[in-house]
Amino acid sequence: MIKFDKISLSFDGKEIFSGLDLEVGAGEKVVLSGRSGIGKSSLFGLVLGFVEPDSGSVFFEGVRVDEKSVWDLRRTVSYIDQDVSAGYGKVSDWLSFVSDFKANQGLDFGTERIFELMDLFGMKHELLDKSVSELSGGERQRIAIIVSQLLNRKVYLLDEVTSALDKVLKPKVAAFFMENPDWTVISVSHDPVWLESGNVKVFDLEAMEWKR
Repeated sequence: MIKFDKISLSFDGKEIFSGLDLEVGAGEKVVLSGRSGIGKSSLFGLVLGFVEPDSGSVFFEGVRVDEKSVWDLRRTVSYIDQDVSAGYGKVSDWLSFVSDFKANQGLDFGTERIFELMDLFGMKHELLDKSVSELSGGERQRIAIIVSQLLNRKVYLLDEVTSALDKVLKPKVAAFFMENPDWTVISVSHDPVWLESGNVKVFDLEAMEWKR
């Protein structure tokens, strides 16, 4: 599914990775561990084509990620980070903006589906009339998760997506992603709730090896 083949990467003369080999199979659930600044988020940039390695290659479903293949990849992968940028205006306007993209035609962005997802993640329906700029960090994270579901993605790159959630929502969101057998999930998080699923694998970026 996703393969990092002998990746070396540096920024401003500082080495981030050297000869990194990592492969995540379809349907696998992986948590990336390591201290802050070790390069966990950089891996997501490599997958999405926002960062180019100094050497080595990234493959998605057997195809090397480059300037041509990356566009198809981005229509398959959902990337959600802790500092969600959700546009301007009301939440409902932003959802309409996303649904209007040609690539999203035919997907279910109906009110019933949106309300179903809002109920699942403990959000009041009235929030749709709220300005995006007034949302809390936790609300932005949940709206981003809802959008990923409306887009019907099957591969998720999650960067601290529970950082702004309370102790009730953290395990609920983690279980939502980690217990779906059809999804491929790579999560960067310091929240231990991501390790509670019995099928999760942990890759230590400092040691560059699997911990479990």
